[in-house]
Amino acid sequence: MSVRVRFAPSPTGMLHVGALRTVLFDHLFAKHLGGQHILRIEDTDRTRYNEESEREFVETLHWVGIDFDEGPHVGGPHAPYRQSERKEAGIYAEQIQILLANGHAYKAFETPEELDEMREYQKINKLSTGYYGGKWRDATPEQVSEAEASGKPYVIRQRMPRDVKIVTQDAIRGRVEVDSNLLTDPVLIKADGMPTYHFAAMVDDHLMKITHVLRGDEWLPSFPMHWTLYEQFGWEKPVFVHCPVIVGTDGKKLSKRHGATRVLDYGAQGYTKDALKNFIALIGWSPGDEREVMTEAELIEAFSLDGMQPSPGQFDIEKLRWLNGHRIRKMDPNDLLDALLSFARDPYTESYWATFVDENPVPNKPPIDGKEILRKLKLISDTATNDRPYVLAALKEEQQRVQTLADFGEAMEFFLVEEPEMDEKAIAKWFKEPHVPELFDWILAKLDESRVETAEHYETIVKAFQSHKGLEKLGPVVHPTRVALTGKTAGPGLFELMAVLGHDRIERRIRRAQGML
Repeated sequence: MSVRVRFAPSPTGMLHVGALRTVLFDHLFAKHLGGQHILRIEDTDRTRYNEESEREFVETLHWVGIDFDEGPHVGGPHAPYRQSERKEAGIYAEQIQILLANGHAYKAFETPEELDEMREYQKINKLSTGYYGGKWRDATPEQVSEAEASGKPYVIRQRMPRDVKIVTQDAIRGRVEVDSNLLTDPVLIKADGMPTYHFAAMVDDHLMKITHVLRGDEWLPSFPMHWTLYEQFGWEKPVFVHCPVIVGTDGKKLSKRHGATRVLDYGAQGYTKDALKNFIALIGWSPGDEREVMTEAELIEAFSLDGMQPSPGQFDIEKLRWLNGHRIRKMDPNDLLDALLSFARDPYTESYWATFVDENPVPNKPPIDGKEILRKLKLISDTATNDRPYVLAALKEEQQRVQTLADFGEAMEFFLVEEPEMDEKAIAKWFKEPHVPELFDWILAKLDESRVETAEHYETIVKAFQSHKGLEKLGPVVHPTRVALTGKTAGPGLFELMAVLGHDRIERRIRRAQGML
């Protein structure tokens, strides 16, 4: 049998890390085994359904590189793929009648007030809170008919077995036994006629021939009820895979303070989709060896359910930054520049940084200024429009030093502005050295002698001054020169950046630095 997996989101908000990991596991598993990947929209909660969210899910996953073999946007043999449309087609009504007829479901007519009284009674008497069958579980057909005839609203509940052990099987956790008396009778059809997840998802998985159900472990408490529903229908069960919870580096539930955010925001922050997929895939799954840097092809080849782990997976934003930096360093510089310019000009990048608020500032550092990041990215874009070769040369010098595309704005700024911002502490430290005035005169004199613009030529100039002054180390020459040219104390190699800046920029910046002595 061909493997068939499904991603079945409820589009009530934005796509976040947990959902991305589930759909990525689906994608890798299907690709590994040559199966099909289905998108199903679970929109039975019409009060929370958001059409824009559904659109974002599809567009975001397309950006990440995850497309579907079947779904509401591509069609397929099991259409419709939205549960609201499947409800209108009568699919759930037909299936619920089977359960009602065989006694595995029943109509319950309690009012909200009666349910509140039931829960209050359970709390007072220190009983398990839940619906374990009120008077309607064992009501006679006459009582049910009378309630229906009077127009009383009702839900349809699953009649869970009592006084038995329900034995479930999960691909990660193995065999688990549960006392059926601890399980409530869940609602399958709500009073408005809409199916609940407990019912619709199981019916759809069966009818769409889903072979493996990968989902978050928040569904573990409901798992015995879903398992039982398959048995009550007499259906063959899929393989259930409950993916481990994702936590931050402190072991606590994942939140924004750990770096978790809307998936599209990772793109706006300058992470590549390949690095993001690599990072997300390794949260709760292992290829069985020590590899951490993996291409999508390698992920697909290695992916199996055997690599899934029951313990929580850790979300470490620093690991994502490291993986992203690795990807950037491996890219062809021309391709990287194209990616950088596309990123800088993307409307979502602009909207994200224009409204960015730094909720997790680093201690002893100023908060991140989103508008400044945008300004610097625009500087790259504008300069590349007029002089792509120069921007490309500058990018090559910073390629080994950045971790995200957004980092290029700050890293490359000194190359692109006429007068880079100067670090006052660096000026105070290096420009007061007694040899610096002579150093700057020396560089200007050597520039007058030759217009050769190579790293080797500039290295000769600087080292010749060291020899001329009899300085033991090169640092006292390199550091003030770097500050004069870049405004910073750190950056790419001095001689290489001088070769990029060229004769005229070096001359202007050295003369400017002389005015600061």
